[in-house]
Amino acid sequence: MIETRVLKPSDAALYEAAATLAAGDLVAFPTETVYGLGGDATSDTAVARIFEAKARPSFNPLISHVPDLEAAFALGAFDARAHTVAEAFWPGPMTLVVQRRDKCPISLLASAGLDTIAIRVPAHPLAAELLRAVGRPIAAPSANPSGRVSPTTALHVLAGLAGKVSIILDGGPCSVGLESTVLDLSGPIPSILRPGAITAEMLAPLLGDVKAAGSGTKITAPGMLESHYAPALPVRLNATAPEDGEVFLGFGGVTGPTGSETLSASGDLTEAAARLFALLRVLDRPDATGIAVAPIPESGLGIAINDRLRRAAAPRA
Repeated sequence: MIETRVLKPSDAALYEAAATLAAGDLVAFPTETVYGLGGDATSDTAVARIFEAKARPSFNPLISHVPDLEAAFALGAFDARAHTVAEAFWPGPMTLVVQRRDKCPISLLASAGLDTIAIRVPAHPLAAELLRAVGRPIAAPSANPSGRVSPTTALHVLAGLAGKVSIILDGGPCSVGLESTVLDLSGPIPSILRPGAITAEMLAPLLGDVKAAGSGTKITAPGMLESHYAPALPVRLNATAPEDGEVFLGFGGVTGPTGSETLSASGDLTEAAARLFALLRVLDRPDATGIAVAPIPESGLGIAINDRLRRAAAPRA
């Protein structure tokens, strides 16, 4: 066990966090999506520490975060499509999977031995400052034990990873609240491996039709495990009311009894996405037998919300 310190943003905190990463230790930091558990992506040892801290399967690749497009282009082979998407959506909640460049310094462990890499330029100002300060790509999956609910505040990180990460930079709640869209452009057909805030409809003007990876697809990016983002309690989807012992997570006009929570009373999918992981944590109570969740529209950002909920409800390994 190591001492975990939560630091508010300051020049001194950024310097210390960057030095900690450069030394091969782990730092959790906010992005606009969720908090990431950062380690030096060029160091096999640091990447191994991420897997160890999360108890994460080694075949599940990690996203490498960089401060700008120039740094991303130095790591991956970006074709015209990838350049167009990067220029349109970076910085932002978009991860691109592309072929590794020759002599790419990213640890093969971070890529799970694949010849592709997953890269993102986050939009959160604190993340950008940290990445510029450390001067190297940072592998950063969500800062939570593998398969559990992703963290959207520093306290969520502390609850799951205290004693396993040296520093948690507290940048406040995450604005998006869902992990980034993962778009595979490593082959001829663009494919969304993990839905997120950037939808297929938003990508269509640049790429035409974009397909979604189906069930059973080879794991080539984070967030593709069948059971993922799961609270301790079992999750039941498309419920209109809780059963005996269950707590209820409502949406729109579908609300539950006293003690229930609601993703968005107005049916706003953006609000629902930002609140999803935090409310799953609130409802993951020892006095309940399960979490029942109201139906979410399968459109726009609802596709990403339902993806996370289906994985939370999937049979546990």
